[in-house]
Amino acid sequence: MTTRASAARLLPFLAWPGQWARYGIRGDLIAGLTVALVMVPQSLAYAQLGSLPPYIGLYAALLPALVGALFGSCGQLSTGPVALTSLLTGASLLPLASPDTPEFLALAVLLALMSGLIQLALGVLRLGWLLNLLSHPVLMGFINAAALVICMSQLPPLVGVKLHNGGQFLADFLNALGEVGNIHLQSAAFGIGALISLTLLRRLAPRLPGVLIVVGTSIALSAWLEFAAQGGAVVGAIPAGLPPLSIPDIRTDAMVTLLPTAFVIALVSFMEAASSAKVISGKLREPWDQNQELIGQGLSKLASAFTGSLPTSASFSRSALSFTNGARTGLSALVTVAVVVATLIFFTPLLWHLPKPVLAAVILQAVFNLLDLKALKKAWQANRDDGVAAALTFVATLSFAPNIQNGILTGLLLSLSLMVYRSMTPRVALLGLHADGTYRDLERFDLAHPHPHVVILRFDSPLSFVTAATFEDATLRAARAQPDVRTVLISGAGINDIDATGLHMLTALVDRFALQGQALAFCGLKKQVIDAMQRDGLWPRIEPHAAYRTEQQALDQLLQDAPE
Repeated sequence: MTTRASAARLLPFLAWPGQWARYGIRGDLIAGLTVALVMVPQSLAYAQLGSLPPYIGLYAALLPALVGALFGSCGQLSTGPVALTSLLTGASLLPLASPDTPEFLALAVLLALMSGLIQLALGVLRLGWLLNLLSHPVLMGFINAAALVICMSQLPPLVGVKLHNGGQFLADFLNALGEVGNIHLQSAAFGIGALISLTLLRRLAPRLPGVLIVVGTSIALSAWLEFAAQGGAVVGAIPAGLPPLSIPDIRTDAMVTLLPTAFVIALVSFMEAASSAKVISGKLREPWDQNQELIGQGLSKLASAFTGSLPTSASFSRSALSFTNGARTGLSALVTVAVVVATLIFFTPLLWHLPKPVLAAVILQAVFNLLDLKALKKAWQANRDDGVAAALTFVATLSFAPNIQNGILTGLLLSLSLMVYRSMTPRVALLGLHADGTYRDLERFDLAHPHPHVVILRFDSPLSFVTAATFEDATLRAARAQPDVRTVLISGAGINDIDATGLHMLTALVDRFALQGQALAFCGLKKQVIDAMQRDGLWPRIEPHAAYRTEQQALDQLLQDAPE
């Protein structure tokens, strides 16, 4: 790899000038401005979702967005506050501190630092593949439940009812429903009116900046009607200017408590970023580097920590908006950041009258698109185990709410358990000669054994400590499949690896078959398996009847060599 290519891989922004020369910068400029019109109100809303002051969301849309664009591998990703990460942040901190307190904010900053360090370490060590341990059905079970929790959590503030935090979300939500008589009518009018307007604008005029139009109109109406003076909740004062750089308050006891949540945020937020990058890179037919994206997203979270904000991620909706408006490089994110900077410096007084029910409507309209119950149905149809895992993750996430991080941890354990279970129960079949000339599952196709003295066994799995017992049992059963079996022929094309346990078990089987007056033979073994057998010393013992390439070749030779 040349020095220039290596530098471009580590510092992706060095490749931007080449993209500009090829595609120009018009698309980046338009996309950056378009995303900014959505980013500002969404940032305020998602900070509220995380039980933090709304202006903290604007801080998360500055340096973190800039760093994510500079060091990420996909130039169309829009990094900043997102719904799932904000919900995870707020839900995990509510049992530890009261919202709207310096301690709560300090813990959110610490969470950004820890989750960023986890992602950065995984990216630097090229361990991005570890995040693939979470299966898609489990992830969809979690996302659907989390989206439902978000929607339920925003219904009370949408109509001016306070959702109390009693430690059990479903009970708290039911209690809030019991206060339906205490609805603040003006708040309900703003919230429901904003939600209807956003929905209509999205359907009838999708190219217009619906969120900005609704938010701007709501601010004007709120100021004219003196909404705050009538008891309505508004954003209030937002500190003007840029956030100062500061070192996070590192507390060992808090870090130990927050470690599981930091891991979950690192996992879920990257899955969201990766899903956006995969879709966009697929449409552009360009590669993306998941380890480099981990580095970019990790550095973004660290930037968030050092500017006193909450953990960030790449937004699927904003990234899609950036792509459809022509973004090709991270320059679009720089344009978005410039608009956020201008907002913080010049326009914060205008945000004072923004009704919080309108922010709840913004969250509901954005998060509703995350609900995809069809994905749970498809998982069930594809594989019953996957369907059960998705359903259990969905139920666990709802049951644990507001601590929904426990739901994804439950799902992760289910994913790993299912992976081990499936590894321990690989596909095993006895083979017979099919009419098409190939050897296939004799039970499925109602075939006969190829010869009274020979049974062919196919094993579709690596031969490891996980599957060794299954292979041994299947081989011994094969030896009894006919009254006068002399040879069990292992069709080894599906055995792509073998470990020490597999070699030890195989050696014991060869000895046992010899004592029984029977033999083991092999065909179709792969090079890496033969190499391991040679290193172990087993190969010289079995080579005369283990180098066959096909079942038919093995069968012809075995019958020719067999005594009458």
